[in-house]
Amino acid sequence: MALIKSISGIRGTIGGDPGKSLTPVDIVHFASAFGTMVASGCEGRTPVMVVGRDARISGEMVSSLVCGTLTGLGIQVVNLELAATPTVEMAITHKRADGGIIITASHNPGNWNALKLLNDKGEFISAEEGARLLKIVGEMKYDFAPVSRLGRVIQDDSMNRVHIDKITELDMVNPERIRKAGFRVVVDCVNSVGGIVLPLLLKAIGVRDVLELYCEPTGIFPHDPEPLPGNLEAISAEVVKQHADVGFVVDPDVDRLAIVCEDGSMFGEEYTLVAVSDYVFRHRKGHAVSNLSSTWALRDVALQQGCTWSAAAVGEVNVVNEMKRTQAVIGGEGNGGVIYPGLHYGRDALVGIALFLSHLAVSGMSCSALRRSYPDYYNSKNKMVLERMEDVDGILAGIREKYSQEKINELDGIKIEFDTEWVHLRKSNTEPVIRVISESRSQERADSLAGQIMEDIGRLMRH
Repeated sequence: MALIKSISGIRGTIGGDPGKSLTPVDIVHFASAFGTMVASGCEGRTPVMVVGRDARISGEMVSSLVCGTLTGLGIQVVNLELAATPTVEMAITHKRADGGIIITASHNPGNWNALKLLNDKGEFISAEEGARLLKIVGEMKYDFAPVSRLGRVIQDDSMNRVHIDKITELDMVNPERIRKAGFRVVVDCVNSVGGIVLPLLLKAIGVRDVLELYCEPTGIFPHDPEPLPGNLEAISAEVVKQHADVGFVVDPDVDRLAIVCEDGSMFGEEYTLVAVSDYVFRHRKGHAVSNLSSTWALRDVALQQGCTWSAAAVGEVNVVNEMKRTQAVIGGEGNGGVIYPGLHYGRDALVGIALFLSHLAVSGMSCSALRRSYPDYYNSKNKMVLERMEDVDGILAGIREKYSQEKINELDGIKIEFDTEWVHLRKSNTEPVIRVISESRSQERADSLAGQIMEDIGRLMRH
């Protein structure tokens, strides 16, 4: 059993002992704390919050607890029920709500769930707000309402259509060219909320032939829900079998997008953002942002298009802050997370699909040919478990000293940048672990670079 409390919310496995896994007690505590925090900023008026969930089996139970707790605080709840993370984010601003809670464990297995917390802009709460939340939880200082001021729950199933309509209205989305291209598309929605909205979106932007794989929102995931190559054998085979032009895969809450080419090969999650950014740059010059662990291919494409690029610390809230600071026209993370500020500041697989298909249609290229048009980078993702949490900072300091002659970025852990490759070391905030991510121009070299750094860490651990 597992329970992880952090400044961005709470996540864990369902069942077990309170405080050790995600139980009803823990859910109520966090919902109470966040509701209290949101209500405190509403200056006497009735607060409004949006709640939505993915289709995992525990979602209905968790949603009932969250909605009941919020109404107990005197909050009016707009309950979207089954809804993608980006749809909940957009609903907050559309409804002029004061905040929201997304009930999803994202790509984690079906026995996990989580509360993700959003501010009145539909964005994840800041580190400062998260620290305040944890303080409220620790002190149990909740402000429940008397019976005369209890909130109520309003069911709202309109936001999927609102989300799709706003995407189709974007200048860079080109339904006419998509329609003329006559694309045949396969989708894998891992039996979650993507199965509700992806077919609707694709039809709205001009795709006439949509083949649905795992689109019943039962919450019973047919494979590991993280959209990594090893989990996508079924859609890869189906794309080839059906002579489809492209396949799209989303995680359970539809904020990550993976793409399968017409020959069954993986476009690569790191390259989802690269391709979408390339398309955006062709229509509007500007700045792009990704996180420090994302591929340098985005940097290369930005420079080729006469644009600029910068990196943020890992985490969606950090990428969004850097995008706002630089007035970026596109951004996101190398896990298939596209953030298009022309729509909203949140990772959104739906807008990613619309922009990618527009790019594919306008280019006239096959999906695999489009992928070959971008520079090849390969990454290696690893982690090292240490004996004690306190070892981590000393080990990172030792690595920094050893590679002091190289370019070192300390925005988020330590990133050592060489001419054509890099390695990024980040410590976990909850366990004695160092994550080691490397990138180079070949898989062999990326693995070798990561191995070299891990050997260095091993030697430091022995001293």
